[in-house]
Amino acid sequence: MLRNTPTSYGLLSMLLHWSMAIVVFGMFGLGLWMVELNYYDRWYHDAPYIHKGMGMLLLMLLLCRISWRLMNVRPDLMGEAWERVIALAVHRLHYVLLFGLTITGYLIPTAEGVGIDVFGWFTVPALFTFSKAAADLFGLLHLYLAWAVMVLAAAHSAAALKHHFVDEDTTLLRMLGIHPRRRK
Repeated sequence: MLRNTPTSYGLLSMLLHWSMAIVVFGMFGLGLWMVELNYYDRWYHDAPYIHKGMGMLLLMLLLCRISWRLMNVRPDLMGEAWERVIALAVHRLHYVLLFGLTITGYLIPTAEGVGIDVFGWFTVPALFTFSKAAADLFGLLHLYLAWAVMVLAAAHSAAALKHHFVDEDTTLLRMLGIHPRRRK
C-alpha cells in the first residue's frame, strides 16, 4: 500500500524515512571525514563534491517527505499521552533541524556566488553571496545542526527500541513494513 493508514505507514513514507536516514548518517560520516583531508589527499575535492550533491538531493527528499506527510494521514502514535506529545515534537524538530542543516549546507559553498553541481544532472544556483566570515558562521551552524540531528536520531532510535522491547507494541514494526497483530 502506497499511502499511510491510521494504523500503518505506506510504502512511500517508509522509503522516504529509511532512505533519508541512510543519507543523513552517511553524510554525517562523510562530513566529519572530509574536513580532516589535506590538499594532497585524492579525496580532497571529491568528498566535498559528493557531500554537496547528496545534500541537495537530501533537501529535495526532505521537501518531498514533508509534502507527502501533509497529504497523508499520520498513523496513530502509540504509548502514553506524554510519549505521544514527545514523539510529535521529535518528528517536527527533525524536520526543522534537517531543513536548517540542508539550507546552511547550501549557503556555505554558494557564498561566493557559485552554484552547486549535483552530479552533472543539474546545478542549484547560488541565490545570495556572503563574506567569508558569514560562510564560516554558516559552517559552524551546519556542524552544530549536524550534531543535533545525530543526537535527536539517537533518541528517536532509542524510543523506537523501547517501544519494541519494553512496551512490546508495533511502533518499530510499522516503520519496517511488518504488520503483525498487536504484540500485547
